[in-house]
Amino acid sequence: MVARSEMVKGYEFAKGRYVTFTDEELKALDQKATNGIEIAEFVPAGSVDPVYFERSYYLGPDKNGAKAFSLLVRAMHETGLLAVAKYAARGKDYLVLLRPADERLEMIQLYNEDEVRSPSEVPVETRASTQAEVKLATRLIESIASQEFDPGKYGDEVRRRIQELIEAKVQGKDITAPAPRKRKAEVVDLMAALQASLARKGKPAATAVRARRVEAAPLRRAAGRKK
Repeated sequence: MVARSEMVKGYEFAKGRYVTFTDEELKALDQKATNGIEIAEFVPAGSVDPVYFERSYYLGPDKNGAKAFSLLVRAMHETGLLAVAKYAARGKDYLVLLRPADERLEMIQLYNEDEVRSPSEVPVETRASTQAEVKLATRLIESIASQEFDPGKYGDEVRRRIQELIEAKVQGKDITAPAPRKRKAEVVDLMAALQASLARKGKPAATAVRARRVEAAPLRRAAGRKK
């Protein structure tokens, strides 16, 4: 075990090569927290790609700041513009997007440009489609389209099942895992599947699209970052 007094902090700037920092040097590099959020510019609502969105917060006015806060919210409603801003906290700079949410502001924490991967890093093999195929696919999309997104329609099924298991354990019931079902690999004709989905009466079944996922922006719990 290495004693704490013998530990050093450093950064690997090349494979196997490190530069070390003293505690005093790290304190000098530390970003001081700001007392507020500094707006840098205003941009059109649709000009920021959602791929830069990391997480959201709601903001309310500070003490004695209700009038200015309300004025800003109303002006942003009127112009349809969003605010790009920065603030510092916990030793880090944050880039954020502010947008009006009723009488409040929503603050969306953004990834920096160098944290987001380019779409060109994902290989795509383009295949030609006939007009009939495009028309059929369009009909399927329209058949299950909604006027707006309703998050209440979708729940966390895994959490629901876990809660049911917890309740069963509380009641003293024994829990046994079901035997895994073996699924045979099959090749699906996409056009046949689309036609079958459209032919069903009532609400169409959910259509699954299989794709390889490449993280566009690093999630907090994921290890992957842009190299």
